[in-house]
Amino acid sequence: MEPSQEPAGPLSEEEFQQFLNMLRRYLHHDLDQWELLVTQSEYGPLYAVFANKLPEDWPEDVFRPF
Repeated sequence: MEPSQEPAGPLSEEEFQQFLNMLRRYLHHDLDQWELLVTQSEYGPLYAVFANKLPEDWPEDVFRPF
């Protein structure tokens, strides 16, 4: 999505819950081993890592369950 096409502003609570539900569905049904994503923001690149294994040397308690 081009930056000029992105909706402005933060997600509403309803949108955030929809995002979590869709993410949960994706992770349960479509994630194989990992997914590495990057997108650009006004502050620079933002990275997302989805994996079916805890990365080495990462404590599990830093993750927020949903």
